[in-house]
Amino acid sequence: MISDPLKPIIEFTEVDIAKEENLIMSGLNLTINRGDFIYLIGRVGSGKTSIIKTIIGENPIKHGSATVAGFSLERLKKRDIPYLRRRIGVVFQDFQLLSDRSVYDNLHFVLMATGWKNKKQIDGIIRERLESVGMLLKSHKMPHQLSGGEQQRVAIARALLNNPEIILADEPTGNLDSETAIEIMELLTNIHRLYEPAIVFVTHNRALFKRYPGRVMLCENMTCKELEQTQEIDFSQLLDI
Repeated sequence: MISDPLKPIIEFTEVDIAKEENLIMSGLNLTINRGDFIYLIGRVGSGKTSIIKTIIGENPIKHGSATVAGFSLERLKKRDIPYLRRRIGVVFQDFQLLSDRSVYDNLHFVLMATGWKNKKQIDGIIRERLESVGMLLKSHKMPHQLSGGEQQRVAIARALLNNPEIILADEPTGNLDSETAIEIMELLTNIHRLYEPAIVFVTHNRALFKRYPGRVMLCENMTCKELEQTQEIDFSQLLDI
């Protein structure tokens, strides 16, 4: 399936999201175009991560319509989920690297799991992605031998393996000090310029989205609405994120 380049890469219309029987989001409208950089902000439990999980086909939608990279989420079959996820790169707060494998083998595992067969192509793309995040010379290291910032660089390289149209970054700087957070943000914005994926970035770090402007969606009261560029954000209301 090839998604239409003229249509939004992500589009939710009056979507209700539930976890088990609990309604989390109601009447969500969200349009993300190719190449957008969009922040999701809000309190703990406001539904930010639930939106991420819905985009990757993990949370079902109970009402409304949604498309992601050409896939209709309300009609998504289990067998289609791996194909949807090949279009998406995900970066987590806690890195989620396999602790028993080297940096290189972490990326090798993902490519094998997503259907790559050619050894030379696999080696080439792993080296290219590690070089793009400044980690090629540490490809032999184990995750525990790396700093938090280095682990996140590897996680970003992993997210880029299949040339995703969408990168979902769920609090990717949450476990990092402020200096390292800026380094990771510089890396992501450079990737955004080079590869032009749509990036959905969950954060409550005020310094980041003041320094790196993008669209901002505030999640509260069971929905998520875009803030105007001129709107001031009361960060004191977001401290418990």
